[in-house]
Amino acid sequence: MTTTEKATFAGGCFWCMVKPFDQWDGVHSVVSGYTGGHLENPTYEDVKSGSSGHYEAVEITYDPSIMSYQEILDIYWQQIDPTDDGGQFHDRGDSYRAAIFYHNEGQKKAAETSREKLANSGRFTKPIVTKILPAAAFHPAEDYHQDFYKKNEQEYQEDRAKSGRDEFIETVWK
Repeated sequence: MTTTEKATFAGGCFWCMVKPFDQWDGVHSVVSGYTGGHLENPTYEDVKSGSSGHYEAVEITYDPSIMSYQEILDIYWQQIDPTDDGGQFHDRGDSYRAAIFYHNEGQKKAAETSREKLANSGRFTKPIVTKILPAAAFHPAEDYHQDFYKKNEQEYQEDRAKSGRDEFIETVWK
């Protein structure tokens, strides 16, 4: 029997957060959705308006015997600007902020340690502001948001190209 665990991350537009995790052995699924807010069944419009308190996020189901939570954290950090608390890249507002949502104390400790290591690495001159928060209810986004990079490849590529995310990743992480 395969045991799976969940990892939940916010890193700006969830369309751009699926592909980096979706292509690894040990990752069973990456679901786009909403977490951390006060509405019971938020819609994309609720979250986009900024009034629901939710983050756009991805929930990753993975096999920890194949891929560790630390490896997933390492991938996560390299998708975001951890010094930006106003959103990510061209997506601005609270729903696009970066955050790690831990599911247990082990994940919390690993996330805190990795954030501290990043802060002490000298890679950034500004403080690391990515929050580490307890996981809350996760609400899958509407079907048209799921696997967007596969179903709408051209629109995904255009959105990603104009976001500034790839330039940042290339400059800071490569």
